[in-house]
Amino acid sequence: MSTPYHPPKKYSVRIEGHRTSVSLEPVFWDLLRHAAARRGLAVNTLVASIDADRIRSETPPGLAGAIRVWLATHELAARQEKGGEIAPTALKDDLTD
Repeated sequence: MSTPYHPPKKYSVRIEGHRTSVSLEPVFWDLLRHAAARRGLAVNTLVASIDADRIRSETPPGLAGAIRVWLATHELAARQEKGGEIAPTALKDDLTD
């Protein structure tokens, strides 16, 4: 991907055996795929976990928003804890690993 600025695309996922789709910008989808791989999980398994957490929330966001928030709070926070920068170039490096 040459630029992170791209309109959302629909991606199919399964949550507890039910097919659904989520509209995410490709950069978020790529981050989600990499997060799942680093954890040794299928994307569907990670999305189901994020979905379960969001449903328990006091004010549940939509699934796409929950995925974005999860990525920001888990993936980017972990990078920052390791002393890494949170910048578009840092994200690009993760996506090309």
